[in-house]
Amino acid sequence: MSDRFFLDTNIIVYSFDERNPSKQKRARELIEMGLKRHNGCISYQVVQEFANVATRKFAVPMSHEDCRHFIDMFLVPMWEVYSSRELISSALDIAERWQYSFYDSLIIAAALDASCDVLYSEDLQHRQKIYQLQIIDPFA
Repeated sequence: MSDRFFLDTNIIVYSFDERNPSKQKRARELIEMGLKRHNGCISYQVVQEFANVATRKFAVPMSHEDCRHFIDMFLVPMWEVYSSRELISSALDIAERWQYSFYDSLIIAAALDASCDVLYSEDLQHRQKIYQLQIIDPFA
């Protein structure tokens, strides 16, 4: 077992959610831990989804410049998984076997591709194991 973990987009988004201080605090702890220990991972999908939410759906949307700065400072150091034919194929297999949506399956496939043991997500089934990957809701 490694100590590598993957952060779903919702964790990154919660790090900005001042309406929910306990989730914001926990999300920030996970991001900080991933950066300090160099064991936190994300994928291109997380970066894309975050940029969309941050610049369009936040109560006060981020400027594109601020979003770019956050991505460069906090997400790029954890960004390990990029789109590939193999990743898409793996996501389709996961969607078929575990009945997750394609986009949720793509997050799971990326976490597996990055050799993570844990996927932190509020949106997936807490404590479910997919191959060596344990899904954990850090807010549960």
